[in-house]
Amino acid sequence: MDYYGFYTGKEFTAYEYLGAHIQENGTVFRTFAPNAARISVIGEFNGWQETPMDKVYDGNFWECFVPAAEAGMMYKYRIHKRDGSFIDHCDPYGFQMELRPHSASLISRLGDYAFRDSKWKKKHRIGLDKPLNIYEMHAGSWRRKGGAEGENAWYSYTELAELLIPYLKENGYNYVELMPLSEHPSDESWGYQNTGFYSPTSRYGTPADLKKFIDLCHGQGIGVIMDFVPVHFAVDDYALWNYDGTALYEYPHSDMGRSEWGSCNFMHSRGEVRSFLQSAANYWLEEFHFDGLRMDAVSNLIYWQGDTARGENRNGIGFLQEMNRGLKNLHPEALLIAEDSSIYPGVTKAVADGGLGFDYKWDMGWMNDTLSYFQAPPEERKQKYHQLTFSMQYFYKEQYLLSLSHDEVVHGKATILQKMYGDYEGKFPQARALYLYMFAHPGKMLNFMGNEFGQLREWDEKRQQDWEILSYPVHDAFHRFMMDLNKLYLENPALYEMDYNPEGFRWLDCHQGERLIYAFERRSGKQRIAAVFNFSDEVQEGYVLEVKEGTSLSLMISSEMESREKQIIPLKEGKTVISLPPYSGRYYLVEEE
Repeated sequence: MDYYGFYTGKEFTAYEYLGAHIQENGTVFRTFAPNAARISVIGEFNGWQETPMDKVYDGNFWECFVPAAEAGMMYKYRIHKRDGSFIDHCDPYGFQMELRPHSASLISRLGDYAFRDSKWKKKHRIGLDKPLNIYEMHAGSWRRKGGAEGENAWYSYTELAELLIPYLKENGYNYVELMPLSEHPSDESWGYQNTGFYSPTSRYGTPADLKKFIDLCHGQGIGVIMDFVPVHFAVDDYALWNYDGTALYEYPHSDMGRSEWGSCNFMHSRGEVRSFLQSAANYWLEEFHFDGLRMDAVSNLIYWQGDTARGENRNGIGFLQEMNRGLKNLHPEALLIAEDSSIYPGVTKAVADGGLGFDYKWDMGWMNDTLSYFQAPPEERKQKYHQLTFSMQYFYKEQYLLSLSHDEVVHGKATILQKMYGDYEGKFPQARALYLYMFAHPGKMLNFMGNEFGQLREWDEKRQQDWEILSYPVHDAFHRFMMDLNKLYLENPALYEMDYNPEGFRWLDCHQGERLIYAFERRSGKQRIAAVFNFSDEVQEGYVLEVKEGTSLSLMISSEMESREKQIIPLKEGKTVISLPPYSGRYYLVEEE
């Protein structure tokens, strides 16, 4: 390891030196704890008695070799403080941990799985002109064995792959995004309050099991993204908190040390902390072959505590820039996605040009405006008409990804289907029209599990999705509609190829506030699609749709039908008169001479 790089926040492979590393005749343990009085390693290999560690290099690192320590054995570091007390900590760089509520690290070998995804790695290419349809999910509550609750009902990583991959392919998703899998003590945190930043959660199996899951996904053409949490960590005293008897990873004062979630904020001004986090990011991409990372709570790195009134956090911004630049140098094809609710400019601009270096940013403004619009009754939508046109006034400032994520279906917010205005029967046509609008809008796509079949109950990490509602024809029809829409998106370049080129979008009509009609065109180099919507509760007769330079329209998909029906509409001087049912949307392929 480059010690100078570690201290200055330039190191991306600190995990190759720190942690427990299996050697030919035992295991070497190393940890960074500059303020500890002394440290011992305790574990199964020594009857949980202390094996002293020695100071190495500059005295801030500690090391020992234990001949009897083998893969799979549990261990901790007993860190003696300068006041004479001690506490047992799991390994900050540990590669595996016990299932909660236990908290020991497990010796685990790097390179313990032989990947077979060379073909995927060789051919896989990201690009703004590629389709990106992401299925966001929580591994422990997508499905459960027998539908039961409790940890015995979790599917393992490999069992999950057998069920999930065919589902993703059948439904038309080309990426899956997994909520955080780094070890965490509380199920209710969903993985966003970590104790083991290098340890895949043992809830669903071993590190090798997770690698096999990703390998199997790649074998079937599915990319895998993981949520990564570089802002804060769990307060549990056996983990990073007060690690060497002092605030080594966190701020020393509570006004900055505690986050809005009650967790500890990382102190990003310290090079050792930056090296810890960016090495962890590299670890998941390098060792597990993840195809990308979705960075959580980026606005809390851009601004102090995420509050614009407190000003910019230059250390946080610098950390993001250096991490993203380094990750792109190491993994040019990795997707780096920001969950950022701020209006800070240049999130998806290259670091060399002064930006933060992300590939995509979640469009939280689009999400809030769109859901607010669809929650309103039709008469109020007339006043809200331009909530749906506003996104295109700022869209080309960043490379946006449209997300209807887990955050929108919890905490009393209701599910996407339930958010639709009106009674039960009236919600389905609106939800179909909403998704048609979403997939026609420029930007890449993300949808949370359950949304695709009209989940009615808010997401609960303790229960699987309500798959039984697919026995109801209206939910089954909605699900089949979403399958058609997903596949149509992947198959038609006009819907993705020019997402971030202003030439790829043109308003056909955005001045129908009284009728709640919207029409726009998407295009690629060789294809044009006209999308038209009626978001009122009335039939809109005699609407004149004008599509310049077109000779005819071919219906591709409609929110009113369950299957695609061939329908050709001739254009006279680029115009046609159509009737739009209530709460409806349609895509037309534009034919030219």
